[in-house]
Amino acid sequence: MRIPHDSYILVADGAKMLFFRNEGDAENLNLTVLAAEQQADLYDRDIKTDQAGQKPAGAGAGGSTAGEADFHKQAEDRFAAEAAQRINRAALANQFEKLIIVAPPKTLGELRKHYHKQVESRIAAEIAKDLTGHPVEKIEMVLQNYE
Repeated sequence: MRIPHDSYILVADGAKMLFFRNEGDAENLNLTVLAAEQQADLYDRDIKTDQAGQKPAGAGAGGSTAGEADFHKQAEDRFAAEAAQRINRAALANQFEKLIIVAPPKTLGELRKHYHKQVESRIAAEIAKDLTGHPVEKIEMVLQNYE
């Protein structure tokens, strides 16, 4: 993939976001880290404070456990929304012309819910991969070989 000079690249998942700028040219990427943020990747059991509630017993039937929220997923969704808000602010401040987003499919779906129209018009590519744990050289290689 050809990524123009000064393009922004967001590499994210539900717990980590990395913002890069291509300081190189379209053929020779040189990703520079602009910002990196990571939240504690806690298990659901470490986030919640209580057991699920009980539904009242129906006619002749015993009570049952109420549907329990997935607090881990909620935390990941909030983190993705925060990443989208950061991208929105950068787009509205005209800090980039083109944007490439690399994230797992579920995170991409959550990010899309929060894009401003200015972001949507600048997205050059969305790549459904989790690269947050990879070194910059590996991210550059994946981007250059992506079609």
